[in-house]
Amino acid sequence: MNILKEIIAHKKDEVETQRLLVPVNSLKQSVLYKRETISLYNFLIDETKTGIIAEFKRRSPSKGIINNTAMVADVTKAYTENGASALSVLTDEHFFGGNNADLIAARENHIPILRKDFIVDEYQITEAKSIGADVILLIAACLTPERLRELAIFAQQLGLEVLLEIHVEAELEHICDEIKIVGINNRDLKTFAVDINRSVALSRKIPVDRIKVAESGIDNVETIDILKQTGFKGFLMGENFMRTNDPGFAFKQFVQQLK
Repeated sequence: MNILKEIIAHKKDEVETQRLLVPVNSLKQSVLYKRETISLYNFLIDETKTGIIAEFKRRSPSKGIINNTAMVADVTKAYTENGASALSVLTDEHFFGGNNADLIAARENHIPILRKDFIVDEYQITEAKSIGADVILLIAACLTPERLRELAIFAQQLGLEVLLEIHVEAELEHICDEIKIVGINNRDLKTFAVDINRSVALSRKIPVDRIKVAESGIDNVETIDILKQTGFKGFLMGENFMRTNDPGFAFKQFVQQLK
């Protein structure tokens, strides 16, 4: 079993357990469920912003522990104050060490927040809304095109935007009318190997009316410059900052170089 299949199998069991513990009607009673969401699309097309979706991540299956001491409230506040266009917060606990409380803590910031998780069910989308997310991630490798469109429509009905993540050319068929933001993951979710050139190659095949986001393996300003020249508006970055003792300060320094 590859890593992705293992994660999805665990996630499906996890969702069923959580559904019994916290029914959908309870999720809808959350104060955050009723808030007006902030548009990632609008923030990414704003040329005055960095385009960086700054991520808070404690660990990963491929890297192990990345940072288990940083406080999510402190890091996301620093990301926001120093020019992040959006935040990404890992909420998967079993494989990535995150949780819903991390996203709730990050919600103190008034910029878009992506719930970074492996979404396979409408329940998780309702849950995302209830904990203060503005955007959900839908991963093409986890879903058929038909199922992905169903989940995207459901998200839109709740006022959430969708970041579609693709990795190979065959997954271009997952792009549907409901998808306005397409991310290309440079990391193979089956092996977790990284190839930054993947974004450049696939970007040419994405419809021109979609916002393009490069994910994973971005660790220098030169890479962002290259990606911008090929039409990318967003850059999801996390490990580059999180593996330092002070992720917020590392992000600040990076943005200063970017300018």
